[in-house]
Amino acid sequence: MSGILSEKSNEGTLAALKKLLEERAILRGQFTLSSGQKSAYYFDGRRVTLWPEGAYLVGKALFEMLKETVVKAVGGPTLGADPIVAAVAVVSHQEGHPLPAFIVRREAKGHGTQQAIEGCLPPPGSPVALVDDVITTGGNLFHAIEAVEAAGCRVARVAVLVDRQQGGAEELRRRGYSFSALFTATPRGDLVAASSGGA
Repeated sequence: MSGILSEKSNEGTLAALKKLLEERAILRGQFTLSSGQKSAYYFDGRRVTLWPEGAYLVGKALFEMLKETVVKAVGGPTLGADPIVAAVAVVSHQEGHPLPAFIVRREAKGHGTQQAIEGCLPPPGSPVALVDDVITTGGNLFHAIEAVEAAGCRVARVAVLVDRQQGGAEELRRRGYSFSALFTATPRGDLVAASSGGA
């Protein structure tokens, strides 16, 4: 019975998150993406992940996706993943299954500890999850994977809020990574719930 209630609760979380993403994060117009591709819409995930309700819904939805996995921490590439990993960490504490968080810099800072990864990366050999707000070609996530693996950890799961279906997800899977998305986007920017989290 509790499993059914949990499933219904997660469906409600995803429905509320989809509505918020459509209202706040999908911008219409002509845009050039970081990949260099042109698009009729722009997904600005931070307009949701930094919004109080959005932060909670994102944290809850991704925690539900990750809680049954073996991962010991959750991280992602700055800047899009910063509020996401924090939200997942907070929800994981509330749910009694704490997942520490870390952030992968674009490049190691030139002062202080000069680290490429900030936060709570577990010991070498540990399985971790990487998350981001959106994936197009996957450049940011591949950079984060490289940094995490160089630090000795194993990327056991990769998850995003929105898959633009422009090659990044396929390349991750081709390289052997377990990938999931909460939603996929059509070429027009309409969001569709990914079946079984897009696994």
